[in-house]
Amino acid sequence: MKSVAIIGGGAAGCFCAVNLKRMAPQLKVTIYEAQNKLLAKVAITGGGRCNITNTFNNYKDTSGKITRLEEVYPRGTNLMKRLLMGFNNEDTLRWFEELGVRFTAQEDECIFPKSQDAMEIVNALQREIKRLGIEVITGKRITDIDTLKEDIKVVTAGGGKSLSFLSFLKNRDIEIEPLHPSLFTFEIKEKELTQMSGTVVENVKCFIPTTKFKSSGPLLITDWGLSGPAILKLSSYGAVYLAENNYCAPLSVNWIGKDMDSVIKEIKALTEQNPQKKLSSVAPKELTQRLWSYIIKRTQIREDIRCNELGSKGLNKLSNTLFADSYKIEGKGRFKEEFVTAGGISLKEINSNTLRSKKYEDLYFAGEVLNIDAITGGFNLQAAWTTGYTVARAIASL
Repeated sequence: MKSVAIIGGGAAGCFCAVNLKRMAPQLKVTIYEAQNKLLAKVAITGGGRCNITNTFNNYKDTSGKITRLEEVYPRGTNLMKRLLMGFNNEDTLRWFEELGVRFTAQEDECIFPKSQDAMEIVNALQREIKRLGIEVITGKRITDIDTLKEDIKVVTAGGGKSLSFLSFLKNRDIEIEPLHPSLFTFEIKEKELTQMSGTVVENVKCFIPTTKFKSSGPLLITDWGLSGPAILKLSSYGAVYLAENNYCAPLSVNWIGKDMDSVIKEIKALTEQNPQKKLSSVAPKELTQRLWSYIIKRTQIREDIRCNELGSKGLNKLSNTLFADSYKIEGKGRFKEEFVTAGGISLKEINSNTLRSKKYEDLYFAGEVLNIDAITGGFNLQAAWTTGYTVARAIASL
């Protein structure tokens, strides 16, 4: 009986194992996991609810075809375009629904189990692993694939924040892109800003000046800086750049997410409608009263000024601050909350149809070990399901 060793018992590894055993029951499939249990990361993803995938509706054209994947996968865009044609988000949902899992899509297009419990996904996969007779060896870290017996296919599906999980490839000429955290919050040492911890602004635009990196969406002020989808997306787009700059960089925030002309028009209308009121008391609908007062102060406009006293110079200064408020990123989040890693096996090293190594015919890669990562919203797990399925199909077809 031919054997397949899957190194890594996370989403990609377990999904690959189950699909491979279904497609080729004659194969002996073994999962090796360095930790003491499988799918530990899946169990806590999405705050323990498991954001299993996304509708991709925000990235489809008028015909319903998924496009603009460069906004979803900063690294691995072209490969994911190809692979999603073979196993996409809808295939993922059908696959788990056949095991009895039911799903719900949120307004932001993220998809979760209706139970809102990640363990439903974990348990569904573990039941299939047991039913199919897949061997599981936990607490064992593979340090050298040459020690595995001959005539065996090896699927590398590990992940992590250091190169340690790739140590078994050290004697092989395989290019590995440097690993960097992705999806992290920004440390902003601005006391008056962080004193508004818990404040959410629903539609901001953020960008890192002098770069192409920009994002939009809700922003959360925290007691150490800025977080929320807009910041997490920006950290993903700029993961390599920020790492290379030791997580120090300028940041611009457009607090109401509109172009400059629209910002000027909105503030002008606001002041004309409330001429005798204090400017600080008539916040735009997008901002809380406290945040509005903070922005006025940053613009160095008198706190007691009335709307009809603002004048064109004051209007322009205030609009400029709303449109491009400047901050300094001085680090990433303190709490090791980032679950995603940019970098890994260079995509130049693999066959884009099978994810097999171009140099070693018995070696395959799936999941986070590849230089593929995505913004927040279920896209990283979708990459795990898609790459795991692709490898399973490739090996089963041999």
